[in-house]
Amino acid sequence: MQRRVRRRYAAERRFRWFGLAAVIGSASFLAFLLITMVINGAQGFVQTRIDVPVDFTRAGLSLDPDRLRGQGADLALASAGLPDAMARAAIAAYGPGGDTLISDGAWMTLRDQLKADPTLLQCKAVIAVPAATDIDIAAKRDGSAAAEATVKRLRARGVLHTSFNATFFVEADSTDPTIVGIWGALKGSIFTMIVTLLLAFPVGVLAALYLEEYAPRNWITDLIEVSINNLAAVPSIIFGLLGLAVFLNVFHLPRSAALVGGMTLALMTMPVIVIAGRNAIKAVPPSIRDAALGVGASPVQVVFHHVLPLALPGILTGTIIGMARALGETAPLLMIGMRAFIATPPGRLTDPATVLPVQIFLWSDEVNRGFVEKTSAAIIVLLVFLLAMNGIAIYLRNRFETRW
Repeated sequence: MQRRVRRRYAAERRFRWFGLAAVIGSASFLAFLLITMVINGAQGFVQTRIDVPVDFTRAGLSLDPDRLRGQGADLALASAGLPDAMARAAIAAYGPGGDTLISDGAWMTLRDQLKADPTLLQCKAVIAVPAATDIDIAAKRDGSAAAEATVKRLRARGVLHTSFNATFFVEADSTDPTIVGIWGALKGSIFTMIVTLLLAFPVGVLAALYLEEYAPRNWITDLIEVSINNLAAVPSIIFGLLGLAVFLNVFHLPRSAALVGGMTLALMTMPVIVIAGRNAIKAVPPSIRDAALGVGASPVQVVFHHVLPLALPGILTGTIIGMARALGETAPLLMIGMRAFIATPPGRLTDPATVLPVQIFLWSDEVNRGFVEKTSAAIIVLLVFLLAMNGIAIYLRNRFETRW
């Protein structure tokens, strides 16, 4: 008997240690992922800039300050030759090859400065513009020997400095890694998630209520339940093929639009919401229903005044987790064309758009080394959103959970 007791206690200790090792291993892998992403992506939130003196009175810009104050400012600036003026100013400041020190999109900074202050056309100013990719990499970490020498020379002159990269959060995609941003993809993700939520949540909750409270128990109901459980386990790319076949080829909706992406992800999220909703409704004690019926409530009032409010925390938790899964999906959106180069953030649900996971996928496939840190930075932003959504789900569960 004592030997059996010792073996039982030893087995319990081993089980405890195995469980602790599993938790530590999982936490270690998560910490390794987060630390790696932060180390690789931290530099993506920093931008290297070079001060370039620009004499607007001699820049050769055929611009009238009055034209920059009206609605035709963008058209006037587009035809003013700003790229050539920026290149000439860089050569004048840093000698031959000075135009290679600044990024290809440095003239956009000049454009924004003129739009903000048209009086610059009548004076000289020092404009801080993004540095070229090789200069930017050398200023942040190990670059080529020539680039590091150039960085040392520019820093000795006091014209090279690094600062927080606000452009990364307010600009859209670009072929130049020094001026790319995630706002276009982030706005597309927001539009897509809004469509997904508006379609999947009400339909999923109503379906869960019907199946749990009103549907008769027969082979048809069993078939629907099995089908919903199977749909929740279907690979996401299958829903992309369904969206391609139905929404694009049959209904001819606009390709690469947030509307189509949201409808496709709603098909994928709806089974998860139905399953979570049924479990939450089933967890409400039958005594709640009996008490409501006993005081004269109708069956509809029992469901919507008593059962649904008590089940809502579990429904919301399942919905947020399903939405977090949809936010990180890439495969179904690739099938409906949301992998296009989108240089302008979408203004409507039917405008061409992309989402943050697809943007990360596209940047990871770029050859330019400058996109490496931008890819990691975008991953950090996506992880922050996913952690925030899961944190909201945990808060809702703890805040509104009722114990009987």
